[in-house]
Amino acid sequence: MKSMLTNANTIAVASSEIDAEASLHQNNPHQTAVTKFIEASGNKYAYRSFGRKKGIPIVLFQHFTGTMDNWDPTLTNGLAKYFHVILFDNKGIGGSGGQTPDNIEAMAKDAISFINALGYEKINILGFSMGGFIAQQIVFKEPKLVNKLILAGTSHKGGENLTVLVKDLEESANMSPDEQKLFMFYSPSQTSQASGQQSLKRINRRQIDRDPDTKLASIQSQLKSILGWAMTDENSITQLKKIKQPVLVVNGNNDIVVPTINSYILFQNIPNAKLSLYPDSGHGAIFEYADLFLAEAIPFLKAE
Repeated sequence: MKSMLTNANTIAVASSEIDAEASLHQNNPHQTAVTKFIEASGNKYAYRSFGRKKGIPIVLFQHFTGTMDNWDPTLTNGLAKYFHVILFDNKGIGGSGGQTPDNIEAMAKDAISFINALGYEKINILGFSMGGFIAQQIVFKEPKLVNKLILAGTSHKGGENLTVLVKDLEESANMSPDEQKLFMFYSPSQTSQASGQQSLKRINRRQIDRDPDTKLASIQSQLKSILGWAMTDENSITQLKKIKQPVLVVNGNNDIVVPTINSYILFQNIPNAKLSLYPDSGHGAIFEYADLFLAEAIPFLKAE
């Protein structure tokens, strides 16, 4: 009898552990999503997908130097309650193979290859910072692929004062990675800095199956691509006016990385755009105000 009770207790404990793991995945799929790999145009891409299986998926495009593990889980898990979320590392970043391109056009071409390999004919996009550059280029190149677009902390091609990033990098060169993020993504106020620290705790929580940090060669290629995007382009406003998709533009009220004026220019020139600027915030406003952002983004994506 004692043996039977012991086995029953063991089974109960094991069952409880399985239930706890299932609950963790349900409530925090960002933390537990397994990294998968797919081949596209001769290159291996790392990605994670989670959330609802039905409907149009949302693909997230990351900022300069960022990998899948630099997204704030509050944001990704919030989206996953309503949509199928796809995080991925573009060529040469994180767990993906290949050499990182030094121009946005090539990055967009690689991303399209990845999306095609997954078999999707229609997607929604959240493009953050440099990811917003790539997202716009995808719309220009393959407009039928994109259903709706969210542009966060980003700019059109040839935007206002985009080379300020170089000054920011020089000023923060001797900071730790977390200090650099707090400096570049959040306002100097005590409230904003505290929000940034909480976001970083959430971002750094995942330790198992975490992406490798971006290598120096890839960072240099990305920086070159940003500086190329920053060059004056006489056709950039004309291109914006041709975007037919609904677009949600969001940013902090004082973005020192991609100056906030660029968000207003996007809003002014994209025919079907809405603009939201968040107070006492900077480049990382969608992390600092993740709940407010989700309250806007989810209805925007769900609307017919």
